[in-house]
Amino acid sequence: MISDALSKEVQSRLEDAGVKVIEARISHLAYSPEIANAMLQRQQATAIIAAREKIVEGAVGMVDMALEQLSEKGIVELDEERKAAMVSNLLVVLCGDQNTQPIINAGSLY
Repeated sequence: MISDALSKEVQSRLEDAGVKVIEARISHLAYSPEIANAMLQRQQATAIIAAREKIVEGAVGMVDMALEQLSEKGIVELDEERKAAMVSNLLVVLCGDQNTQPIINAGSLY
C-alpha cells in the first residue's frame, strides 16, 4: 500500500533523529500544469465520446421509429434508396452540432 511505503521511507530518513513515524498520509497531491492539462483533455474527450454515443443511440431509435410509423400508417411508401436518403438526412439533423437549415424541394421525389 502507498501509505505503508511512505511510512517506511519517512521512518528511514528520520530514524537517526530518534523520531518514530506512526502513520504517514498524502494530504495533497499536485500535478505539473502539463500533466493536469493532459488529464483534463482526456477527461473531456471521454465525456464527449460518451455524450455522442447517447446522441447516436437516441437518433437511431428515432429513425427506426419514424420508418416504422410511416410504414404502419401508410403515409408514404419508400424504396430502399429513399429510405437510405431519409435515414441519412435524419441522422444528420439529429446528431449534428449546428442548427439545421430548411431545404425546400421544388421538384418531384421521383
